[in-house]
Formats: sequence, structure tokens, C-alpha cells
Amino acid sequence: MAKVKEAEQRSGAAYSLQGTLLEVCSCGVLCPCWVGEDPDGGECPSVVAYHIDRGQVTGVDVSGHSAVMVNHIPGNVLAGNWEVVLLVDDDATSEQRDALVGVFSGRLGGPLADFAQLIGTVKGVESVPISPQVSGGTGTLHIPGIVEAEMEPYRGPDGSVTTLRDSIFSTVPGSPAWVSKATRHRVNLPQYGMSWEHEGSNAIQADWTMEHGGTS
Repeated sequence: MAKVKEAEQRSGAAYSLQGTLLEVCSCGVLCPCWVGEDPDGGECPSVVAYHIDRGQVTGVDVSGHSAVMVNHIPGNVLAGNWEVVLLVDDDATSEQRDALVGVFSGRLGGPLADFAQLIGTVKGVESVPISPQVSGGTGTLHIPGIVEAEMEPYRGPDGSVTTLRDSIFSTVPGSPAWVSKATRHRVNLPQYGMSWEHEGSNAIQADWTMEHGGTS
């Protein structure tokens, strides 16, 4: 992490990121968490996957890489105390991995730090092959042996994607979310006490941009 710290001090911007989001959880559509209500069933096991099309973190180019948070949310999303396993794609260099861990852990401030305040425990950080894809509103997430998800957005009468805006909670602040449904959603991380499988559950997709100028 020392390299990230040094780069942060040299760079005028802590991070500038642009990419796509895939999110899926155990709740029915639409997940109550986004409007600040308690999750269906009293808890919300979920996956939030960020893919970075273009971006830098403390001067390190992280374009083309992904970070995935596998979460157990024990109650209301805004109450915090999330348990999280952070997965970073395994083709990232050690410098890129450190940068991604730094930004998604919230250590570099900005909107991702606001999000990270909800985390109570990071149970593990692993490098794994990650394949996220969003095409025409259809999203898939594939992490061999760990995460599988497929999702489709809801659409209006004219075929446009249904969006959610101005919600009290968002994993992509400032960007509209595409309200979606996951045909399937499976997580297999028994070593962290995180294993589940659901069909027809809530999903969210988005294009997003996040920037932070280096002051918390």
C-alpha cells in the first residue's frame, strides 16, 4: 500500500473512474435498500461489481479492471456493519491491485469512502478472474466457482430502460440506476460463510462516473 500512499501525495486527483456496475441481491424487485427500507427477509446478501472502462487511481492507470464486493448486510443498509469480501481481477499488476483496494476500501476519500463507511468487517481480499459484461442492458457476471449472475433490465412501453434516480442509497451516486431482475444469482465463498443461490431476485445495472480530487 506504500506505493498508493506515495502516488496519492504526488497526484492532483485521488481518482477518476468511469465504467459499468452490476449489482444483485436476495431481495425481490425493487430492493428496499435503495429507498432506505429494511431488506426483504431482514438481511441482504449481495454482490456489487464495478468494471472500470477508463480510470486512474493516484496516477495509476486501472482501465479495464474490475473490483467486486461480496456482501452480507445484516439489516437496514444504512445501519452499516456490512461483512465484505473484496475480489480484484487477477490480471491487475500489484500496483493496480493496491490502487483498487485503496480506492474501494474508502481510504482515498470521496464517494467511495462514503460508501465504505457502511462496512464493518472486510473478511478477505482475493485476486480472481472476473468477467463482467453489459450489452444492450443485459448484464452478466462470471467469476469461476465463486459468482454467477445474469440480469435483464425492466423497460418502458417504448423499450427504454427503466431507471431509478434520487434514491436515499446508491452504489453509483449521481448516476441513474437501471432497475433489473436477475434470472439467477449464485455465490460460493464458504470459507467466509458466504454461500447462497437465488432466482428472480433484484438486480441493478448502471453506467457511472466517480471522481475525487484528493481531499477527504
